[in-house]
Amino acid sequence: MSKIERISAFLNDKEVDMTFITNPTTLNYLTGLAIDPHERIAGLMIFRDSTPMLFTPALEVEKAKEHTSGLDIFGYEDSQNPWEVVKNHVKSDVKSIAVEFSDIPLAKTEGLKAQFGDINFVNLTPLIERMRLIKSADEIEKMKVAGDFADKCFEIGFATAAERNGVTESDIVAKIEYEMKRMGVPQMSFDTLVLSGARAANPHGAPENVEIQENKLLLFDLGVMSGGYASDATRTIAIGQPNDFDAEIHKIVKEAQQAAMDFIKPGVTAHEVDAVTRDLITKAGYGEYFNHRLGHGIGMDVHEYPSIVAGNDLVIQEGMCFSNEPGIYIPGKVGVRIEDCLYVTENGCESFTHTDHDLLIF
Repeated sequence: MSKIERISAFLNDKEVDMTFITNPTTLNYLTGLAIDPHERIAGLMIFRDSTPMLFTPALEVEKAKEHTSGLDIFGYEDSQNPWEVVKNHVKSDVKSIAVEFSDIPLAKTEGLKAQFGDINFVNLTPLIERMRLIKSADEIEKMKVAGDFADKCFEIGFATAAERNGVTESDIVAKIEYEMKRMGVPQMSFDTLVLSGARAANPHGAPENVEIQENKLLLFDLGVMSGGYASDATRTIAIGQPNDFDAEIHKIVKEAQQAAMDFIKPGVTAHEVDAVTRDLITKAGYGEYFNHRLGHGIGMDVHEYPSIVAGNDLVIQEGMCFSNEPGIYIPGKVGVRIEDCLYVTENGCESFTHTDHDLLIF
């Protein structure tokens, strides 16, 4: 059963008339078409038993025809009301529409209501999440390539930091992203983080034009988009000789991260995976400073379903892909995180990134 057929089956089972899918990632996943209409509208309409329709801005119609098959494709001019165009193409009486509750803004649901009347919206998000949860062999191969690029980013970043000479966090980010562009990487999967010393105690801090500190730790969190799939990894290194306290924090985080890698396999739960690292860090006396979930799903989006978090009894299955990223963040002192994204195998798991986890000193 194809992806679109699976959604048609859902519509028949739930007695829903059609979908209106607007998330660019979901459109790409279902049709192979990679577009971002920005403020314009693109939507995939799947029906119970008729040909799906793909609606795009007029300037994207030819690209849509070139990159998709089996769809009735039509567009709209900027001067037109897009919702009227949709209504004119959908001839059947529509009483219910499946949309991704996690994504669709109120403006779009109101646009549909203005044309179709008092319709009932049904949440399509859980089905899409389940469909994207287990990656195919082809998807995993693409993610391995993205992981290889992340390892190259670390190599470039470490070498740039090692030069010293007043190099700043922003300088290192610029060098990494410039070299990725030269290698043909279309974009990073998120804003690259390079944080020096106690600045890394903010898990989502922003790099600034400040010099990296000598004899302090330096945190890198980065990833790329390659072949439509994301990578995401974190390493913490030392610039000069770190003090014993910082080195001990790094050691604890490294042990916690490896403990999860050793534990992950089909049949355990997301809650249990999170607990392996959290219990170890808590027993070391730093549980209050591990202030986020252990991991998130990854694939076409850098953050996607599921969450590897306490209380989530989702059973881990072969083909799932998610991050393993314990951290300890002590305000005003130090921040350490070590992260790899991984894919679950028949008997365990394998990482997409392979840069050394040891406390490398430059």
